[in-house]
Amino acid sequence: MTTNNPSKKSGPYIPAPFASFIAKFPLKTHPRISLPPNAYRPVQTSTLWVNPPPGYKPSKIPGTAPTESVSNPLSADVECLKWQAYIALRGLKGVRVRFDVSPDGALENRLPNLHVPLSEGVLPKEDTDAEKKDNSKKKEEQDGELLAAQMIPTWVDAKLGVNSASDENEGYVDESARDESRAWVSLLEDVVHAALILAQEKPSYLHTVLFPLAKSDAHHPLATLTTPPPAPLTGYFSLLPQWGTRISRPAIMTRYREAIAALSERLGTDKWFLGSAEPTPLDALAFAYLHCLLHSSDSVRIEVTRRVNLVAWEWRVRGVVRAAFIQ
Repeated sequence: MTTNNPSKKSGPYIPAPFASFIAKFPLKTHPRISLPPNAYRPVQTSTLWVNPPPGYKPSKIPGTAPTESVSNPLSADVECLKWQAYIALRGLKGVRVRFDVSPDGALENRLPNLHVPLSEGVLPKEDTDAEKKDNSKKKEEQDGELLAAQMIPTWVDAKLGVNSASDENEGYVDESARDESRAWVSLLEDVVHAALILAQEKPSYLHTVLFPLAKSDAHHPLATLTTPPPAPLTGYFSLLPQWGTRISRPAIMTRYREAIAALSERLGTDKWFLGSAEPTPLDALAFAYLHCLLHSSDSVRIEVTRRVNLVAWEWRVRGVVRAAFIQ
């Protein structure tokens, strides 16, 4: 006679058909995958993180560089390209570019960022204990320093050993040209930028739901670039609350054509805008917009191609900017 031992607990009962079914999907464990020796590469050369150029194909393996080199180091994003042009026109060369960083991984969720060795850092150093400093010294030297876009002029000045803030005219021929440059910057970043946004291909509604835009993509919303501000879509006397904006495409394109004509007339046959002897921040900004317009849709590209001096000027400056960057 046998009796069951109450102290011995059996596992949960699994019906035989279900047990035979789940036996076909056994739980397997795999050993830990160690990182390759070159997975972490300390920064040795100043590297600019920008949005990729047209036709860029990222590596299929995350964290590794693409197998094919990119012949065009110029970003397709006008915000990144203007900083590339600024660095190149200030006379720096040998700056690396990196295209595989998402804006979500950048400072303030916006590209570009500049990754520099610690020896080229410009951020103020924090006071730390001696012991903590010794433990983290090697790691800091490897990681370097990451700078947001607004710190790039400070870094360029440090590399060149100059202080551009001491020049009251900011590199322009006189005070009048400096004040005029403000108007051209406003024209480019408002009217021309609005036309550039209209010319971009809009993703489908399903794509925007599945892949929402990053915060950096809303840096220049179209409604903030139009003057006067656009009216809402629903109207002031609608039963629905005010929603959306009513953008007048013909009005924006008319102002864009006038802006390009004025830009061409102001450049004339000069080497740099506003008659400057050396390139200025306005030249970097103008190149970024002209380059993006020439690689955009026909609705905005044709207006630039009609001005021979703008096309020739963009082609000449493009060679200078491309020569300053390596991959």
